[in-house]
Amino acid sequence: MISRKPLAATAGALALAATFAVSSTPASAGWKHHHGYGGGLAVGLLGAAIVGGAIAASRPAYAAPAYDCELRQRPIYNSWGEVVGYRRPVRVCY
Repeated sequence: MISRKPLAATAGALALAATFAVSSTPASAGWKHHHGYGGGLAVGLLGAAIVGGAIAASRPAYAAPAYDCELRQRPIYNSWGEVVGYRRPVRVCY
């Protein structure tokens, strides 16, 4: 079974190659009125849509880390080392 990343890369390369093949015009020294950009533009947009859809449909290659979190309050000490209060709760994750 082919994984999704090489498949998406291959599809993108083929779309890019098709865009260049369709949109290339013969070299000419004089100015001529050409209407030949529609096909290349259409193929390019279609290729971008296919590659974008493949990337959007793929799942991430990593798993989200599972953290164990809790709220903790740090004590506030006076100059003699006695606890005189607590700070606002802070989220601590392991």
